[in-house]
Amino acid sequence: MSGTHEAPGRHIVVVGAGIAGLAAAHRLLERGARVTVLEASDRVGGKLLPGEIAGARVDLGAESLLARRPEAVGLAREVGLADRLQQPATATASLWTRGALRPMPKGHVMGVPGTVEALTGVLSDEGLARIGRDADLPRTEVGDDVAVGEYVAARVGREVVDRLVEPLLGGVYAGDAYRISMRSAVPQLFEAARTHTSLTEAVRGIQARSAAASPAGPVFMGIAGGVGTLPLAVAESVRARGAEILTGTPVTELRREPEDGWRVVAGDRVLRADAVVVAVPAPAAAALLRAEAPGAAAELAGVEYASMALITLAYRRADAALPDGSGFLVPPVDGHTIKASTFASRKWGWIADENPDLAVLRTSVGRHGETEILGRDDDGLVDVSRHDLKAAVGLDATPSPPASPAGRTACPSTPSATTRASPGSVNTSRVSPVSPCAARPTTVSASPRASRARTPPPTRSTVTRTLCGSSPPTRCRASTAEQENEGHE
Repeated sequence: MSGTHEAPGRHIVVVGAGIAGLAAAHRLLERGARVTVLEASDRVGGKLLPGEIAGARVDLGAESLLARRPEAVGLAREVGLADRLQQPATATASLWTRGALRPMPKGHVMGVPGTVEALTGVLSDEGLARIGRDADLPRTEVGDDVAVGEYVAARVGREVVDRLVEPLLGGVYAGDAYRISMRSAVPQLFEAARTHTSLTEAVRGIQARSAAASPAGPVFMGIAGGVGTLPLAVAESVRARGAEILTGTPVTELRREPEDGWRVVAGDRVLRADAVVVAVPAPAAAALLRAEAPGAAAELAGVEYASMALITLAYRRADAALPDGSGFLVPPVDGHTIKASTFASRKWGWIADENPDLAVLRTSVGRHGETEILGRDDDGLVDVSRHDLKAAVGLDATPSPPASPAGRTACPSTPSATTRASPGSVNTSRVSPVSPCAARPTTVSASPRASRARTPPPTRSTVTRTLCGSSPPTRCRASTAEQENEGHE
């Protein structure tokens, strides 16, 4: 947090009480700052939102933390959630492609294979043969950056992009593989592409280095009661250490003081701060920074957003016979509406422990460039999900009563390969799942310019809506939860 490193005794205002803003407040308090957090909505947490469906505690937003980076898991431990961290009960995922559920291939880097052996059934014979030609092709230059899809298609064929890379990237970023920056989204692959001619050889090298460097363990981690409880715990912790969190307090103006510091206008409140941390979505950040940091505001205003919705369905377990595994991803090329489904009560043991008679599923809809599907009401989104679930896994039971009312949120986008923008993510009660990009907050400083018992419930459904950025900027490649992370090893 540039400009806040000499924090003892300074008053720092954090704009936004999502997980980014709350984490910033947590760190600033460790440095001895006096902290005030201002949040426009009436709740903290942003896109991380706990809820209930059919009497079961569930996440109505993101459901997991990236366990192989220390930030989010470490934060959970620091605020007293260590004993509630849980590994997925099952991590086996599938692809719904070419008319059937097929095991997610092993040994890939964001869908890019190291060998062809595991891809039988997922790709056509022509697609498999095309991968084999990678070793005979001359080097593909990547320059300063290249789109993931463009590079992978050039090396191993478009079918790998369409059936493997696209659903994996789309599950995380709701983006288009042919526009997402490889340097930002898959940096290890980008670096390997600069030194290797063969892409499959580069992937095998990445896998070998990863196996040697990383201890065995889960890629993702959940929290009993839901990842949505994390911001609540962080908020409680920062309040206990003297920070002030004001909800229902939208910031309307940020201006530098003539002598030093900042003037922060929030409704009828005027605060003065030594530094300001801006931890809000890109459009709001652009508006706040336009007067004092027009260059940053212009970059933020150019951030692309893609909308999506998360539908959470509850069934009596006896009515919902599901295949093995934690869920499945859906390549866009197959023409189905949903892009992923997670068998939440199978993936997270705490849901099953709280109500063994309940089956909870999540589906997501809304890919980059899709708008029509998101214009449907909640009942329409539930119907679409049920239609595709019946086709994919034979689930024909009826969740009821209808979905609760829905709401909207936003997360900053990530950059395309050609225009490096800044970061951004969706759910139906209408609430939302976030991308792994709960963006690292922008810092503006005054220094030189920049479990209780449950009874068997009726089946239910809930829909959450949000905005999600297309691809992750390097600075946003952090450890918050993914929208649908099935298939990531």
